[in-house]
Amino acid sequence: MADFGGADLEAFRAQARSWLEENFPASLKGKGEALMGEGPDPNDPDYKLWKQRVADQGWGVPTWPRQYGGGGLSQAEARVLRQEMANAGAFNPIGGMGVMMFGPTLLEYGTEEQKIRHLIPISRGELRWCQGYSEPGSGSDLASLQTKAEDKGDHFLVNGQKIWTSGAQYADWCFCLTRTDPTKKHEGISFLLIDMKTPGVEVRPIKLISGASPFCETFFTDVKVPKENLVGPLNGGWTVGKRLLQHERNGIAGADGGRPRTNPALLRETAKKYIGLDETGRLADVDFRRRLIEQEMDAKAYQLTVTRMADEGKNRNGPSAVTSIMKNASSRINVNNNEMMVEAMGYRGLGWEGDDFTPEELAATRAFLRIKSNTIAGGSFEIQNNIIAKRILGLPETTHKV
Repeated sequence: MADFGGADLEAFRAQARSWLEENFPASLKGKGEALMGEGPDPNDPDYKLWKQRVADQGWGVPTWPRQYGGGGLSQAEARVLRQEMANAGAFNPIGGMGVMMFGPTLLEYGTEEQKIRHLIPISRGELRWCQGYSEPGSGSDLASLQTKAEDKGDHFLVNGQKIWTSGAQYADWCFCLTRTDPTKKHEGISFLLIDMKTPGVEVRPIKLISGASPFCETFFTDVKVPKENLVGPLNGGWTVGKRLLQHERNGIAGADGGRPRTNPALLRETAKKYIGLDETGRLADVDFRRRLIEQEMDAKAYQLTVTRMADEGKNRNGPSAVTSIMKNASSRINVNNNEMMVEAMGYRGLGWEGDDFTPEELAATRAFLRIKSNTIAGGSFEIQNNIIAKRILGLPETTHKV
């Protein structure tokens, strides 16, 4: 692993560019940008090689400490790396909940043994993680969760049900909020790590209106969890869990250095193709043209805000309540983008299956249906507004009764 930590930014930029030229397979160029349709094939030999090279370099998690598999880069260096990857048509092949949510939280709250055990495989993309938070009766009021973890001496015995556990059918591990003290609400929750191969863990995928099943129900029946899998203090899981949610919102919003999951340029080209141009070369639909411009302005303003946040946050200790603002802004931009994509395509954007529609048209329909959950995942739009009102604006809680 090359030592770039002490280099100035322009020297690092040159080194990163050179490394990408030498190591990024040309066959993968641009495939990480697939917002509709197929992304890179994880079984592609070139993809596997690229993933290994990024992992060996520590650039899958560039700002993590090197002893945990990271690149040891500063935030500024990591931003330069992302810029150079984008310029080269490259992408980071290592991600998921372990990188976006659990890893940063474990860096703050985990023991040294837990960090060594879990962060290094995450940094190499060797394990998948899922999130055991919401329950059938505990969604927005997450602290009312009832999945129980009983102290049995050398282990906890976990019983209960989680829902909306994204990717649970593929996950190796689950970070899970459990109730260890039934007499207290927030102070009776603990943060446990559960091996998904443990006897008593059952996963049932939930089919969505988009046709895919990223969400699942997960059942725990007398699941034995070793005591060393407790993160943070016993009954201190609410603090750990809230911190993880900030990292999740940061990632969903793209405020960790990414961007909203939208592509204004793609929307513009799609509109030109399906709506057509007038005699002056402008988009023929005046109202759609106006909204398209507003959408592009919002997306650009968002990206500039992300950059400003990164600059202002250099001396801060990670994400703050501001992630709620960015999460809501990002979800609004993403939903609008997908709705406008289908609108521009007209009836061609309503295809479900069959050879009468192109793969891009079918993908647009499913993306349009899937994006609705973006306003709920990581905390609903309304919950984020409450956090913004209380934690940022300092507004008093209402006592009005209906």
